[in-house]
Amino acid sequence: MPAHTTHDAARDEAVAPLLRGIAVLGRLTGADDGTLSLSALERTTGLARSTVDRLTATLARMGYVRLDGRDVTLAPRLMELGNAYLAALRLPALLSARADDLADELDESVSLAVGDRDGIRFIHQATRRRAMSLSFRIGDLLPAERTAPGPLFAAEWTAPDWHRWRERRAADPEDRSFPAVPPREPDAPGEDFARRAAKAAADGWALDDQLIEPGLVAVSVPVRDPGTGRVACVASVVSHTSRHTAPDLRAALLPRLRAAVAAMEDDLRTAPAAEPGPPPAGLALWTGASKQELGREFVESLARGLTVLTAFGEGRSALTLAQVAQATGLARATARRALITHARAGLVAPAADHTFTLTPRVLSLGFPPLSRTSLPEIAQPHLTALAERVHESASLAVLSDSGEEIQYTARASAARVLSARVTVGTRLPARATALGRVLLALPEVRARGYALVDEELEAGLRAIAVPVRDRTGRVVAALNVALHAARRTADDCVAQILPELRHTADLVETELRVAGRFCRVAAV
Repeated sequence: MPAHTTHDAARDEAVAPLLRGIAVLGRLTGADDGTLSLSALERTTGLARSTVDRLTATLARMGYVRLDGRDVTLAPRLMELGNAYLAALRLPALLSARADDLADELDESVSLAVGDRDGIRFIHQATRRRAMSLSFRIGDLLPAERTAPGPLFAAEWTAPDWHRWRERRAADPEDRSFPAVPPREPDAPGEDFARRAAKAAADGWALDDQLIEPGLVAVSVPVRDPGTGRVACVASVVSHTSRHTAPDLRAALLPRLRAAVAAMEDDLRTAPAAEPGPPPAGLALWTGASKQELGREFVESLARGLTVLTAFGEGRSALTLAQVAQATGLARATARRALITHARAGLVAPAADHTFTLTPRVLSLGFPPLSRTSLPEIAQPHLTALAERVHESASLAVLSDSGEEIQYTARASAARVLSARVTVGTRLPARATALGRVLLALPEVRARGYALVDEELEAGLRAIAVPVRDRTGRVVAALNVALHAARRTADDCVAQILPELRHTADLVETELRVAGRFCRVAAV
């Protein structure tokens, strides 16, 4: 069959609603805070408003976005798609600790990046807390020619790769398609990128001397796959010119970076084979039930298409069509059309052995803005919903460094004349509050799983709290409901409020587990 006929057939089999849903997620990812109005999505995607409504309703049902009036916001649950890619890649799990240790030793930012066609995409960031710090996020895409890792990847490019790069440069001379970097100045001096790539191949390292923006410098070394010898990822040390010039960065820090990369390559060489974890279960049944419940408002082909991406993961980096169908519970024909659609969108790459793998472009589905999500941001919509259900104020708090106080980090107030009103940032004695007793893990509280404080902090104030745990089971925060003692007895709080609190904590923990798998989730 001629190549163009095969291409046309694949195009005809692509699932249009899935492509439209991917486009919606792409527009939301490009928004500053992952939020756009429905009308903005209609305008930027070119889709009919009714189509946008159905797509976003489906994504909301999946927990991938939140609908707030006319606004649509990316939700942490969406990170499970990027997590599937990062888990299948294994590099963050195997190498991130080395990158973190190097950042601590050098007191400079350290990143790991992979190549994504003619760009690079970050898969790990260990940044320093300074007034001048990096704003790049995990999943951000940068043009290869304006980075230190770029020449190291380009050293392995084929002729078609270089052709694609030149076409992109001609079509987008100001790098407007890369929102993570400032636009290229029209009169910026041209860089001989091919020469830089050849030099990087010969030297075994590459330098970025303020190519992205003035003041930013970086040195990079490739981490090679022990099996193939090709570049698996690139490790970089990033600084600014007030701390290091580019030549100084190379002279002072390159030897230590090379030593860290050698250790990373040893880790890759000695790592045991990945044990496949359990694939997601019941997805096909869930999408079918959702379609039956919501009817036309639920776009089943979009939901099923996105679930195909979650079939991949650690120990499941390359899957056949049959394996994808088995993992998701979808019919082979449905799984095949989804894979064809993802291949067209650049999210999946087919291999000669009839397997499929995820590409770094999966990280473009919401991962960059969500990778900086904090625990208060995760908890806030759930606190708001809890306060609306129980008609009382709800709060999230963490323990202070001293262990003697709690600090409120998120709040949702009830619409009452008399309600508990504490502002975010307020600190109170830990032992006198239900939140504090949960965070201190006192024996009685640990055994019961909750704490109830009855008019101890203030006359008339009754509060009940439960813990919030991270992926490791460690208590990182506490949730409470506070109310006037005249409205509910202590027994009523246990019978009526505690189940709602525990349900809310479960929702927060579920999103925290997803968000914290490959990213640090700030507690405040």
